[in-house]
Amino acid sequence: MFTGLIETIGILKNRELKGEEGVLEVLPLKPFYDLEFGESIAVNGTCLTFASFSANDGKILTFNVLSESFKRSNLGSVKIGSKVNLERAVAVGDRLGGHMVQGHVDAVGKVLEWEKAGRDRILKIDYPEELNSYFIEKGSIALDGVSLTIVDLDDLSLSVHLIPTTLDETCLGNKNVGDFINIETDVIGKYVHKFLAKKSKNISSVSMSSLFEAGW
Repeated sequence: MFTGLIETIGILKNRELKGEEGVLEVLPLKPFYDLEFGESIAVNGTCLTFASFSANDGKILTFNVLSESFKRSNLGSVKIGSKVNLERAVAVGDRLGGHMVQGHVDAVGKVLEWEKAGRDRILKIDYPEELNSYFIEKGSIALDGVSLTIVDLDDLSLSVHLIPTTLDETCLGNKNVGDFINIETDVIGKYVHKFLAKKSKNISSVSMSSLFEAGW
């Protein structure tokens, strides 16, 4: 489990894929202390398992990555040398400053445009139509692992506001129009959506009785 508050930026140093398995190597700009082999680290919001330090450079983190992770996220297309967001799994007792992020990427979106709003910048992205039911205005979303709030929403795109700190301390400020971005929807919304879909499967329309039966 993660919070969506990025701890540091990393530089993607190497990516290899052989068959169904691959390797990803990332150099953190700020070192992580007391790392344990096997612990979870979110790379651009994708939960990966820390496997080892690189034999060529003891500061580079190595992850074993399944081909499915490369396909479902932007980790398979991010250019070598690019910046990526890094966050270690939350520890029990830590402050939950963002929202509950699992590190399970739902889909990849594309940056549509940037707009200035004073010191802030507005990022607009597109997303697959099947995710629309999981989004609400002012709801939570994780983009490349960063916990953000949806400001504007339509059927195929959404916008978020990025404050200067987020632009400086994450890789989102380096995104260009056309770049791919990882999307994780709010886990609570997923369960609510699934629950209501099952409850209303045989109900043709919403009524007070159907809402009551669904537990509302």
